[in-house]
Amino acid sequence: MSRPPQRGFNRGERIGAELLRELTQLLRRAKDPRLGEITLHEVRVSRDLAHAKVYFTCFPADEAGEEQQRLLNGTLSGFLRHELSRTARLRTVPQLHFVHDESVMRGERLTALIDAAVGQDADHGKHHQDADRQPGDSQTTGAEAERADEAAAASARER
Repeated sequence: MSRPPQRGFNRGERIGAELLRELTQLLRRAKDPRLGEITLHEVRVSRDLAHAKVYFTCFPADEAGEEQQRLLNGTLSGFLRHELSRTARLRTVPQLHFVHDESVMRGERLTALIDAAVGQDADHGKHHQDADRQPGDSQTTGAEAERADEAAAASARER
């Protein structure tokens, strides 16, 4: 007996995308001030569709991530699951497990480190370029040009 051809998409991915849309709408409508600014990034559904991990970040400061995770995984998780059962087109709604996603913070830290390294490298290269320059070189910096202009003006006044 042959199997039907594989489709180009995964049922878990489709359900995850649907849950992400619905949860985003529910959190927008929630008026709980403890939630702050939460951004949902991804929903990963288990193979048996019984559990879903919801990855989120908090803005503007991500320091409250653990507190937000505790809040979302508490009674709010049950409330959101109940609301999803009313709005989502699913037979059963998976249990929601919220996970604070630190990849954004790690990416910002890496970007800052790269920018600092590039800045130091540029300063280091400029320092060596200035040290290698011989007096009388045709290439002068702005400061050297000002000093030369001041020296020429002083010698003209002395005459």
